[in-house]
Amino acid sequence: MFVVSILLLIAAAVLFVAGRAAGRRGLKLGSAAALAAGLFAALASCLHVISAYEVGVPVAFGKVGRPMSSGVNVTSPFTTVTTFSTRPVDLNLSDKDVVEVRSSQGGVMYAEVTVKWAVTPSKAVELYKLAGSEDAIQQRLVFPDSREIVRNVFARHTSEEGYASAREKINAEIGDLIKERLAPRGIDVTTVNLRNVKPSDQLQNQIDRKIQQQQATERATEAARTAKAESDRRKIEAEGIARANKILNDSLSDKILMNQCIEAFKEASAKHPVYAVPCGGGSGTPLIVDGTKK
Repeated sequence: MFVVSILLLIAAAVLFVAGRAAGRRGLKLGSAAALAAGLFAALASCLHVISAYEVGVPVAFGKVGRPMSSGVNVTSPFTTVTTFSTRPVDLNLSDKDVVEVRSSQGGVMYAEVTVKWAVTPSKAVELYKLAGSEDAIQQRLVFPDSREIVRNVFARHTSEEGYASAREKINAEIGDLIKERLAPRGIDVTTVNLRNVKPSDQLQNQIDRKIQQQQATERATEAARTAKAESDRRKIEAEGIARANKILNDSLSDKILMNQCIEAFKEASAKHPVYAVPCGGGSGTPLIVDGTKK
């Protein structure tokens, strides 16, 4: 824009001289218009508008100036301004950028992570010196540091913790470490989301075999528990029967048996004319008696 203003001012001077020499009013009017356009272009080249949610870094003759906030800023005509968005930007580590990690046991997994980051306005100059542009900040700082931290955190956990039991803990560790690493550089990490962890095919096969072994062990344990319970039940039942038989055997003396025989004889003779004497004839064999014969 400043070059345009110089050209317009030169054109205005030429037209003014030519119009004065020739006495032509049209050339003088053209000179006035060129002069006005040149002055407007010169003024515009000294103003730079920074949009909302942006911060600008001015550079004049190789010297980096102070950060420029949103709004109209006055600069020298020779100043170039590089802008950075202060809105959060998503870095998605997925698809071709998915992070291949190894657990403490050596199992390979694939972690998908989203890092939401933004430029800290007061640190825009430092970031400009480190990277030079917003895209370069993500590719040179956020991207490699995030991948490194994700790998380091997973390396401290087992495979089972990585894909199942400790996902939230790992996500918190990754977020804290990325924030700690990038904050001094002027990068504000607002959110880190561990979206998905997928075991490799080899690790998945190992997981499936482990689950099958656990299920088989549980079935065998349950079968052994059932068999022991049945064995205990039978043992208790047998012991009860043995105790009952012992008590019965100890209680059956000859006098008691004879008394029971007499009682049975009385009941039989009262109900049936033909009956069996339980006591027999003394030899232990029952005696059949016909009560109808006298």
